[in-house]
Amino acid sequence: MATMIPAVSWLRACWTLLVCCLLTPGVQGQEFLLRVEPQNPVLPAGGSLLVNCSTDCPSAKQVTLETSLSKELVDNGTGWAAFWISKVTGDNRILCSGYCNGSQIIGSTGITVYTLPVTPPRLVAPRFLEVETSWPVDCTLDGLFPASEAQVHLALGDQVLNATVTNHGDMITATATATARADQEGARQMICNVTLGGERLEARENLTVFSFLGPILNLSEPSAPEGSTVIVSCMAGARVQVTLDGVPAAAPGQPAQLQLNTTENDNGRSFFCSATLEVDGEFLHRNSSVQLRVLYGPQIDRAKCPQHLKWKDKTTQVLQCQARGNPLPQLQCLKEGSSQEVPVGIPFLVNVTHNGTYQCQAVSSRGKYTLVLVINIEAGNSHFVPVLLAVFTTLGVVTVVVALTYDFWARKRRGLYHVRQESPSLPLTSMPTEAMNEEPSRVE
Repeated sequence: MATMIPAVSWLRACWTLLVCCLLTPGVQGQEFLLRVEPQNPVLPAGGSLLVNCSTDCPSAKQVTLETSLSKELVDNGTGWAAFWISKVTGDNRILCSGYCNGSQIIGSTGITVYTLPVTPPRLVAPRFLEVETSWPVDCTLDGLFPASEAQVHLALGDQVLNATVTNHGDMITATATATARADQEGARQMICNVTLGGERLEARENLTVFSFLGPILNLSEPSAPEGSTVIVSCMAGARVQVTLDGVPAAAPGQPAQLQLNTTENDNGRSFFCSATLEVDGEFLHRNSSVQLRVLYGPQIDRAKCPQHLKWKDKTTQVLQCQARGNPLPQLQCLKEGSSQEVPVGIPFLVNVTHNGTYQCQAVSSRGKYTLVLVINIEAGNSHFVPVLLAVFTTLGVVTVVVALTYDFWARKRRGLYHVRQESPSLPLTSMPTEAMNEEPSRVE
């Protein structure tokens, strides 16, 4: 069965063979160049192109254009010829040829046919942009061929942005950083243009450039002595509504203020100011805070530093006295009549030498505060000695009583006890048992 070859394929095959045949002899004796303009043009599918073939050879002849595309001679002259190429449907290569001094000269170029998506580029840009701030912007177009030949331009109004363009396959992306100027404040447009082969697609996004100054929060005296007057003020730019510690200013663009007489309790107090700006129907918010420092003299809290303390000897104790003030005072407790110091706020071993009266003194650049403290140290054996003496005394008495009782009963059993009388007569004495058993002596 015979195979049918499409007419287009047959023509391309013949054209390729012709180009190969023409190129070889042209290289052998060519001394002058044959230019083809434009070089490497890019056309949309089905587009047309004007091609000019020219040479500097003074004796050039038969300058013509060789192509498989539809062509038409527009005009020619010595050393040049112009042709109109139409209905370009795909990538192709065209060849200009001629003769110079009997030798063939040639020149060629390629035609690239691109595809312009129907949809515009996708532009991502901020809705609001503050003056002197920056924000990223990117523009993407898909379905573009060849993407590498496309050009992308990004602009904020009349300000052209420095874009970085990348392509992947048939997709192209441009990224840039937009920075708003003060003279651009108001409604503006972000613009993205993609150009390929004389065709252009464009995307636009509306944005508002605004200026938001503040809030600026100030104290008339950041470090104020106790009892002084301090003014707190908050302000912002035009059209900005400020609120200081919950109290709003009279109108947008006006400052808010408050006044206070400082006390010890105001030290470390924070003040807050909020600012609100309406931009194109949206409310933007910002906050600021400041802290007041009140300077006051030293004080010692009697609740934590009692007037009398009673501790036991050889025990670990902590003197809990604390001083307050701004600036923070130095606290020392020194024994009266000596330079002995008792540690403050740290554990230490108590002994009888700590017994006595102390002057606790808090000192700072704002003054001095003194408090008297008495510490009584109780000896560790103060109860043990009397008890021990009582025990020894009791044992002595009991021992004497037991000894006397024992001696009494022992003598009684032996009849060896004596009875003393106050009579002047001779005392009676007991007679030994042996004598009682003898008979009385007789007197002869």
